[in-house]
Amino acid sequence: MKVLICDPIDPEAVETMRRAGIEVDVRDTITAEELEAVAADYDVMVVRSRTKVTAAVMDKAPNLKLIVRGGVGVDNIDVKHAQAKGIEVRNTPLASANSVAELTIGYFFALARQIPQATASMKAGQWEKKAFSKGIELAGKTLGLVGCGNIGQLVAQKAAALGMTVLFYRRTPTEVPGATQVSLDELLARSDFISLHVPLTPETHHIIGRAEFEKMKKGVYIVNCGRGGTLDEAALYDAIVSGKVAGAALDVFEDEKEDRGRRLMELPQVIGSPHVGAGTVEATERVGAEVAQIIIEFARS
Repeated sequence: MKVLICDPIDPEAVETMRRAGIEVDVRDTITAEELEAVAADYDVMVVRSRTKVTAAVMDKAPNLKLIVRGGVGVDNIDVKHAQAKGIEVRNTPLASANSVAELTIGYFFALARQIPQATASMKAGQWEKKAFSKGIELAGKTLGLVGCGNIGQLVAQKAAALGMTVLFYRRTPTEVPGATQVSLDELLARSDFISLHVPLTPETHHIIGRAEFEKMKKGVYIVNCGRGGTLDEAALYDAIVSGKVAGAALDVFEDEKEDRGRRLMELPQVIGSPHVGAGTVEATERVGAEVAQIIIEFARS
């Protein structure tokens, strides 16, 4: 069995697979064109969020039997096409969940106290004590979670421990300790902070858009460490400029590295990071270990 590692994973995971007798090629900066050119040589592909496994790639990979996404979502894989070709698609939904949840909580604090802006001001030689003494506490505020799977439930747990009232919207009835399930409209109307934790599907594309911003409180804060495309970034921009949204923190963007995200980052009320929710030492190790386990078990089946 030949495995192609298309995106960086923990080196120990690569060695674990090799010790199990699996041939592993690491090409973790491979381009889309290069991937199509070599796809026929491999039985398994491992990707994270960078590489897209399209129908065109699969059509050039007659030996491909398994695609493993090291992470939560699989929106960078054409799952329907994989199913039609009998290619199994797996992911590691729990391995990076805590890291993403902690980044989300970190963004709540950063927005509430303008920590990045205050740091930038200090580095510029300013001492703007009065300007940065108007923060808010998280305790007593209402958090609305749009989506409440593995990551959302961890965020709910941590937010409740901070004294926040936690609401969540999910299409299926779900029990989440310390949180209350409500309709999306009720969540929008009551929340001081709104955090997105839904996968990107046709149904969730722009689940938060212009109509939803109209239903929110004035001065709400928006956080998206979930999936780009679930939040209408053009509508968010206008909502911030109008004063409806007090601030936003984004780890993901609809078109990463493109103009829409850069335009948002020009606003002083917006803070962000380059899709690093799962970018911790611990998550990298857990993701790699789970990827290796999936592939070794697949090879032995």
